[in-house]
Amino acid sequence: MTEEEQAQIAHRRFYKAEQEADFVDAQASDTPQTRSPSYQLAFRDTDFLLRDELRPVRFQLELLKTEMLLDEAGIGSTLVVYGSARIPAPEAAQALIDGAKTSEDKTVAERLAANAKYYDEARKLARIAGEKAIVEKGQRQFVVCSGGGPSIMEAANRGAVEAGAETIGLNIVLPHEQAPNRYVTPRLAFQFHYFALRKMHFLLRARAVAVFPGGFGTLDEMMELLTLIQTGKMRPIPVLLFGGEFWNKVINFEAMAAEGVVSRADLALFTQVETAEQAWAEIARFYEIDE
Repeated sequence: MTEEEQAQIAHRRFYKAEQEADFVDAQASDTPQTRSPSYQLAFRDTDFLLRDELRPVRFQLELLKTEMLLDEAGIGSTLVVYGSARIPAPEAAQALIDGAKTSEDKTVAERLAANAKYYDEARKLARIAGEKAIVEKGQRQFVVCSGGGPSIMEAANRGAVEAGAETIGLNIVLPHEQAPNRYVTPRLAFQFHYFALRKMHFLLRARAVAVFPGGFGTLDEMMELLTLIQTGKMRPIPVLLFGGEFWNKVINFEAMAAEGVVSRADLALFTQVETAEQAWAEIARFYEIDE
């Protein structure tokens, strides 16, 4: 600390954690005591941090890290894209069919290939949002955010990059290999252990959510979002379901209303769309911004 800093009343009197860690490294001595795990600084002791008892601390760290870095990056709001990790890009659709080994596999591959058009729509929607480059109160708005994986997620990140915009990827640790797609902005690539914290970060800054055809994970994310809005825990935002044929086949929303388990008004919590242009028009109408 310089003499000038010493003289400043407002200057902090305690060293930062990183400075304390530097002191430890500079003064390191090799003794039985210093080699003991108990002697490690707690925040440097990975084995300690991974203990079951420290789960609440890990929850907090996973919440804070992403929140702080997005804030520092000037991300005011996001356009979140949910969707399948299996639907191929149009250019890969035929190869998926050709690679099918059984008639059942071929039928599934043909259905996935038929939905490849939604890869293009996710890409277009993200490109539109990126090109708008909306800034409000000094922060970037409608920054494209996906799960950071392949397929529809990749399409969203790709479209934003093609518009010259940064793009967010919220990856999750899974037992099988999982890595962020190459279109995620490196400083905005995050990895989560807890699904709950990842889903929270999807929605904390979300001002619109586009839901493309997908499986269990997409359904989980979509239903939690609709539940939060339905119960008043979250203010309404545009929820855009791409692919009426898919959604009306997979979920009978009308039957849910007819059975009384949701109200008829709840069906207005989302809007079915087919194209990126339709989706952006809904977002623009909701927020009264120029298309």
